[in-house]
Amino acid sequence: MARERLLSEDTISLRFRSRWFAVGAATLVTALLTYQLIFHSTFKTNDSSPVNESQPSIVYDGSKVVIPNDSPYRNRILVAPVEIKNILRTRSFPSVVEADPARTTNILPPVTGRVVGLEVRLGDIIKQGQALVRIESSDLAQALADQVKAHASVDLTRRSLDRTRDLSKIGGSSIRDYEQAQNDYAQATAELTRAEERLRVIGSKGQITGPQNITVTAPFSGTITTLNVAQGAYINDATTSMMTVANLENVFITANVPEKDLSFVHVGEAAQIELLSYPGVQLSGQVGTVNVILDPDTRRVKVRIYYNNIEGRLLPNMFGTVTVSAPALRVPVVPTSALVLLNDDVFVFVETAPWTFERRRVSLDADYEGQAVIRDGLKEREHVVIKGGVLLQ
Repeated sequence: MARERLLSEDTISLRFRSRWFAVGAATLVTALLTYQLIFHSTFKTNDSSPVNESQPSIVYDGSKVVIPNDSPYRNRILVAPVEIKNILRTRSFPSVVEADPARTTNILPPVTGRVVGLEVRLGDIIKQGQALVRIESSDLAQALADQVKAHASVDLTRRSLDRTRDLSKIGGSSIRDYEQAQNDYAQATAELTRAEERLRVIGSKGQITGPQNITVTAPFSGTITTLNVAQGAYINDATTSMMTVANLENVFITANVPEKDLSFVHVGEAAQIELLSYPGVQLSGQVGTVNVILDPDTRRVKVRIYYNNIEGRLLPNMFGTVTVSAPALRVPVVPTSALVLLNDDVFVFVETAPWTFERRRVSLDADYEGQAVIRDGLKEREHVVIKGGVLLQ
């Protein structure tokens, strides 16, 4: 009985394990079939799907650049028409205030000598005929003495000529004596003329107030702009300037204009002046002269603007800026973002057909209110790329 029970229990255990083995095997087979189905399905799908070939974003056709319909660049490129504006062209040039050369003079001493009186100081405003310097001079005394001697010689030779003429009439003198008397009188007259002319020149530069004293006076009203002498100084060179007198009621503002901008300046044209000494203050002047000689080193021309300085606000050597304007010009303008630089040239991309562009070289004139003025290369009603042009390069 015990043996039969043992066999029965072993049989039940074997059946139980066989059943679980069968369930496990079925589960494994199911899993393998599912994996194979999924793998096969995936592989088949990938294998049967069509492959998309990539399209170019930009097509280059000779000198033309074409943006295809599905190109992403279409969202990055902006096209706008060329604007035509009336440009009031202006130019500004550095300048400096100068005294009018026609109303500026150096005061030279009429004679050498010692300064015994200095009547003015640097920067003084003087009137015409006002005393400037008093000079004590031995040269003046010599000139006065030469005049006296010349007068005496003329009187003597004239009397001698008269006597010789009378004697020759009665035969008391020879023709040779008469001719000698005539020659002596002519020489004395010439010496008198020379002495008087020298005194006239000396006196034209001042007033002779004594046998050795002369006072130099102002030739016209103005301002003492330089002073080179002092009280008690000795003047031994009559060609050295003692001082400079300049009339500053009318001054020049001299601008250095580059060769390329000469078309902007003309005689009689109005000009605006702004000085460093008076920032924000606009002064009005008029172009007076345009130099006919171009500086070969700087390639600039000096242009002088007249300014009425009756109030005396402008002083020589003040720095400033001169602005002149040319007549308005109708020209095409584009945003500066439309410009593409290549080496030393400037280009824009012009739309010749929808989303078809052509690179074109342009010449620039100047900037106007943040836009580029095109001198040559564009026409009205043309369209250009104003954003993203570098992508087409």
